[in-house]
Amino acid sequence: MRLVLLWFGTWKNGSGHYQPEWMKLKPELYPHVTGADGRAIDSPSPHAEAALKADILAFTALMRHLKTADPQRTVIMVQVENEPGTWGGVRDYSPLAQKLFDAQVPAQLLARLHKEPGTWQQVFGADADEFFHAWSVAEYIGKVAAAGKAVYPLPLYVNAALRDPLTPSRPPSYESGGPTDNVLDIYKVAAPAIDILTPDIYMSETDKYLAVLDHYHRPDNALFVPETGSFGPYSRYFFAALGRQAIGFAPFGMDYTNPLTGFPGAPKSREDWLAPFAVNYELVAPMQREIAKLSFEGKLQAAVEEKGTPTQTFDLGAWKAAISYGRPGFGNAAPKGNPETNGRVLVAQLAENQFLVAGFHVRVDFEPSDKSSGKQRLFLKVEEGQYENGVFRPIRIWNGDQTDWGLNFAGVPQLLRVSLATY
Repeated sequence: MRLVLLWFGTWKNGSGHYQPEWMKLKPELYPHVTGADGRAIDSPSPHAEAALKADILAFTALMRHLKTADPQRTVIMVQVENEPGTWGGVRDYSPLAQKLFDAQVPAQLLARLHKEPGTWQQVFGADADEFFHAWSVAEYIGKVAAAGKAVYPLPLYVNAALRDPLTPSRPPSYESGGPTDNVLDIYKVAAPAIDILTPDIYMSETDKYLAVLDHYHRPDNALFVPETGSFGPYSRYFFAALGRQAIGFAPFGMDYTNPLTGFPGAPKSREDWLAPFAVNYELVAPMQREIAKLSFEGKLQAAVEEKGTPTQTFDLGAWKAAISYGRPGFGNAAPKGNPETNGRVLVAQLAENQFLVAGFHVRVDFEPSDKSSGKQRLFLKVEEGQYENGVFRPIRIWNGDQTDWGLNFAGVPQLLRVSLATY
């Protein structure tokens, strides 16, 4: 068992509802954000020095306890705050915040963004309010994280309530101040003690989901999905995350006490709720170490079906993998896509001519990358099996009808080791 702890300190979903009563009853010491109209917003101000000191004191106590009570490292990572930022406003307009807003943008941020000196308004124009709030929240969290890491240096991350990745808008249409895709560089500068900036993804549309993954999959930011939808349509995105070298993927509320169970289209039973995710883990769990190693080495590709795009191609050096969705088991009829757009596929390269292949509701075939050679694909051997203690154990060999029309995967977890040649 390994755990990732979530620290609900100053922010939980943009509010301060997890703060203790003695903080809530002293707004003069632990103030809320002041809106543009002068009224308090249900969100903690990132400019409250007393709140920062209290959070640091409590968080360092937690980290100190973990260091002494958990020498076996059951806890491997900690989330600092939860979806921090502010709903219903862009930034804090209190006198203290306004004074900081009218001051010069920090030099280290100007250097990162290649900007000339000036006030927040002068440097960022229409984005000034949002960028200032992101800097303020990130700097606050960064100080909490740095203090905790000085006591016990576990990896730390912050999660984001997202904005629409394809149709950018402005707060208050989304939570302002959190690590949304447009302020990731600000967070990297303001909070260097935070190791990963992560997206909480509750957008089931394929184009939006994949766009979010691409935003957070960066050379300076490991991809980790700490929260995502926990019913059928979201299950296939486990493969999309794997294909982008994700280090974690966590559906939210995987028991049937999930408060979303009553919404239209939700599964009616616990078994239906869990089944689409269970087959993913049934497939990958026996080889999770091997998958992690192949992913780290850049030898793993994975993808999900996109509506209106029934075919995909993986470039595998001397080979190309032809991916198709919605084909019958036999014949060369043009693929039309699955009725529920639930296909997903994984291909990992073991050697120049050998691959691991797995998926659901998908057909996989191979062809030489150099078409001018005139050579054709030959399945030298296709072995279905599974990993046991790091060793692939064949169960049976696929041949004849099972390979004549490519490798066809339905809804059952199956892993193939495919050896290729040409003729």
